[in-house]
Amino acid sequence: MTIEFRIDPYPDNNALNALRAAAWNEAASRDFSPILSRSLAHIGAFDGLRLVGFVNVASDGGTHAFILDTCVAPEFRRRGIATRLVEMATNVARDRGAEWLHVDFEPHLTEFYRRLGLAATEAGLIRLLD
Repeated sequence: MTIEFRIDPYPDNNALNALRAAAWNEAASRDFSPILSRSLAHIGAFDGLRLVGFVNVASDGGTHAFILDTCVAPEFRRRGIATRLVEMATNVARDRGAEWLHVDFEPHLTEFYRRLGLAATEAGLIRLLD
């Protein structure tokens, strides 16, 4: 298996929706073009033409960047793909002027993000839609 990592590949909606459906059992389809057009960066992992991993890096337009939507297709997990996606996202965010990189994650991912150098912080969250 040779995985190719690409910065800002602008995958089509079908590819992103298929990956999210596989990775998170998310059935709802979305239009990602407005999201990706405003992102600081995004990284895709490809097995041939198939998108098998993805991470989005959002920005406040200043010094803060945010890792969002890190996902890997289930049959490609435990091969270092997510690690490489986050490492690349970190480097690209730094190269594009971010001074701080934030990520929110579920408790079972704590060790993964800690190994990549992301320190624990307090954060707040409010759900805006029911």
